Amino acid sequence: MGNEASYVHLFETKKAKGIALYRLFAASVFVGICSIWAYRVSHLPRNGEDGRWVWIGLFAAEVWFGFYWLLTQALRWNPIYRHTFKDRLSQRYGNDLPGVDIFVCTADPLIEPPMMVINTVLSVMAYDYQQEKLSVYLSDDAGSYLTFYALMEASHFAKHWIPFCKKFNVEPRSPAAYFKSVSDSLDTKQAKELATVKKLYKEMEIRIEAAAKLGCLSEEMYLKHKGFSQWDSYVSQSDHDTMLQILIDGKDPIATDVEGCRLPTLVYLAREKRPQHFHNFKAGAMNALIRISSKISHGQIILNVDCDMYSNNSQSIRDALCFFMDEKKGPEIAYVQFPQNFDNITRNEIYSNSMRVINEVEFHGLDGYGGPLYIGTGCFHRRDTLCGRKFTPGSINEFKIENNVERDETIPELEENSKVFASCTYEKNTEWGKEMGLKYGCPVEDVITGLSIQSRGWKSVYYNPARKAFLGVATTTLGQTLVQHKRWSEGDFQILLSKYSPAWYAKGKISFGLQLGYCCYCFWASNSLAVLFYSIVPSLYLLKGISLFPQLSNPWFIPFAYVIISNYTYSLVEFLWSGGTVHGWWNDQRIWLYKRTSSYLFAFIDTIANSLEFSADSGFVITAKVSEQDAHNRYLKEIMEFGASSPMFTVLATSGLINLLCLAGFLKNVFINEGNFRFYETMMLQILLCSLLVLINWPLYQGLFLRKDNGKMPSSLAIKSIGFALLLPAFFSCIKFLLIFVFDYPYHVT
Repeated sequence: MGNEASYVHLFETKKAKGIALYRLFAASVFVGICSIWAYRVSHLPRNGEDGRWVWIGLFAAEVWFGFYWLLTQALRWNPIYRHTFKDRLSQRYGNDLPGVDIFVCTADPLIEPPMMVINTVLSVMAYDYQQEKLSVYLSDDAGSYLTFYALMEASHFAKHWIPFCKKFNVEPRSPAAYFKSVSDSLDTKQAKELATVKKLYKEMEIRIEAAAKLGCLSEEMYLKHKGFSQWDSYVSQSDHDTMLQILIDGKDPIATDVEGCRLPTLVYLAREKRPQHFHNFKAGAMNALIRISSKISHGQIILNVDCDMYSNNSQSIRDALCFFMDEKKGPEIAYVQFPQNFDNITRNEIYSNSMRVINEVEFHGLDGYGGPLYIGTGCFHRRDTLCGRKFTPGSINEFKIENNVERDETIPELEENSKVFASCTYEKNTEWGKEMGLKYGCPVEDVITGLSIQSRGWKSVYYNPARKAFLGVATTTLGQTLVQHKRWSEGDFQILLSKYSPAWYAKGKISFGLQLGYCCYCFWASNSLAVLFYSIVPSLYLLKGISLFPQLSNPWFIPFAYVIISNYTYSLVEFLWSGGTVHGWWNDQRIWLYKRTSSYLFAFIDTIANSLEFSADSGFVITAKVSEQDAHNRYLKEIMEFGASSPMFTVLATSGLINLLCLAGFLKNVFINEGNFRFYETMMLQILLCSLLVLINWPLYQGLFLRKDNGKMPSSLAIKSIGFALLLPAFFSCIKFLLIFVFDYPYHVT
């Protein structure tokens, strides 16, 4: 490729602007944090004084907040941005590009409807790439014949859809998303072909949804394809043989679309399930796909996407290859992670589920220290790194380009011989789930797998193009959002306490900055205790008229004011810079509070209980991708959904009611004392904190008392929360009395 001086890279990396200014700002905030700690230590109430133990609790919470803030600086200290040169890739390699195997995983046809799944499948089948080098695998962990039927229908529709996409350079290449976005003002030729392909899609959709509604297939349809015979021995979702069907063989010259061009390979897999064998959820499905695909197509690059994450950019494979095939930097790159974006986000993000700041800020910061986390979807891997290969410095970037490879097995023979790789017993006494494939034993198997790969010497890359590579379906109710974050935070906290903790497992294997970055997410659950304490106790002491912060005229008020104002101002600027709105930022603050006082709290409790063997291991909870129509309509109107009974809602409602009662009681005391506004001088920060908590909980109060729709808080939950809110101050007083009696009693006697 020429000598060193004339070599031109396939991608470039640029550091973010204004890093020095941000570091100066961060240093000033840290000085403010240290000043707050100094205030707490120097003004600690004497033994026996009321508020001493609360003061110590606040100090512990503030130490934690400061420590966690320091961790988050790793995500902002050294951000970098990537840009690819796909034209150089084409000039340098032409069509000598590696095979790509694409894995799509689904697990429940009710939560993940077949039409949504096949739209994702069709979008990745239509990538702008050599079709004979593309292989698409659908892993169906439900073993549903409806999903298989939908995929069979998609295999026929693909013969029309793929050439249509290529002819008119269609974006996005999910049929449903494209038909929704396409303009009516198309040229005559395209409009005519669009009408034809749209009609074919609609007919396919009607057939699939009719089958789903009936819950069965007609005898005629059942006999139409030999693949349905695989369900003859089917017992249940958790008890069946391996079901493997190659619906399109991309190596077969007769597998062509309506234009006579080759089609990609398309494979359906439902791995064997038996009640006596634990199946390891998505990690087990992915490992079965890695083995099956190595037998059928053996693509050197593997892309995995969730079934609700359709391809929004047909050039994504070529973008990823710019990183892998760069002769200088490519050999050290194990995977290329694209962000997880969504196409159903409302303008002001009522549930703050766009992950805007993570995508636009934090992952760029991780990239500056050796690469982002593997988040389980939208990620391109080298096959051999997933299979346990260690990085060897000075290794050559080798991709063996195989064209027109002769196969010595017929398709039925290949299917039958490959089934063993997806059997329940195949992994017994092997390194699968340990040193090979995705790791087992953690709800966030993707994160721990990425950490393991990086600890073997590999780097990863975060690529966030202007046109988003993948778009998915975000949660549309508060309950779904909280359950999702409970699973994520619980899995990350389990990693922290396991042998794979980035604090020790990765020590010396990855950069210190990347270690801190991993810890930011692993400590999510731990934030719950400090936030819950800070959101309840100062309000209770406001009601009692006891100040826990410096008064307005005290110089110690300045560091508190500076840290609060600077952090929230920076947070708002960061959110707006990432493309959000002011109202969206306010919603983000609300969900920040709700996650930390419910999702993270339950994740923390469950993880500690599991580690002490007080309860069974947490199961994998699939987040629903669909909701009832009236709930969906409320989501579009950005009305918060509380219409379900949940322990997490009980915690949120109880906490919110305590703040409301404390603020109301405080205002009552002020007016009883004939408007003695001296309270505002001595307790400004407590008044501000309690008022903000009440303001941020306004949608919750609406759900408790004002709303009449089905999205309001259930009456039983409201009554329970009111009872807890009234009893908690008495319970807190008992705890405080016990602490004073045990530790401060001698001072009272003296």
